[in-house]
Amino acid sequence: MAERENRRGRNREEETPEFADRLVAINRVSKTVKGGKRFGFAALVVVGDQRGRVGFGKGKAKEVPEAIRKATEQAKRQMIRVPLKEGRTLHHDVKGRHGAGKVVMRTAPQGTGIIAGGPMRAVFEMLGIQDVVAKSIGSQNPYNMIRATLDGLTSESSPRMVAQRRGKKVADILKKDEAPAAEAATEEA
Repeated sequence: MAERENRRGRNREEETPEFADRLVAINRVSKTVKGGKRFGFAALVVVGDQRGRVGFGKGKAKEVPEAIRKATEQAKRQMIRVPLKEGRTLHHDVKGRHGAGKVVMRTAPQGTGIIAGGPMRAVFEMLGIQDVVAKSIGSQNPYNMIRATLDGLTSESSPRMVAQRRGKKVADILKKDEAPAAEAATEEA
C-alpha cells in the first residue's frame, strides 16, 4: 500500500511543472471586538507556468504569509490552459466581462510588449504572453479585472481547435497567406 502511494506521489510531482506566482493585492480588514481591533488579511495571487497555463486564487488568514500560501494553493487548483499564437500572443482579439469589469485584449505584432495595467499585466506575464494590447473598462477592482481577463482568455480558440470543431484541416480555416505558417506550427506541436 505504501509503495502504491509513493508511486502516486512521484507521478504527481513529475506532472506538476514549476509555477511562477505573482501577488496582485493584499487587503487588510479589521474586526472591532470588546478588547480592540482584530486584523485579518486577504491576498489575491496569480499563478502560471509561463507556457499557456494560468490561474488565480484568493486566501484569507490572520497573517499575510498564510493568506498568500492559501491563495497560491487555490490558484494552482483552478488553472486554465490558453492557446497562444507562436507562444507569444493571442490568436484573435477577445473581450471579457465579469460584473462591472470589462476588458478588451488585442493580438499584437512581435516586439510590442505587454501593454496592460495592474492585475491584467500579472495574468499575461504568468501566462507567458509577450505581445498584447489590453484595456480595462469599468471596474478597477482587481478581483473583477482578473476574472474578466480569464473570462476573455477562456473564449480564446486556436485555428487547430476551430478546424477540429468543424471537421476540417487547419489550412482550410486560415487565409491563404497564413496557411504555411500555421502548418509549420501544427507540425512542431
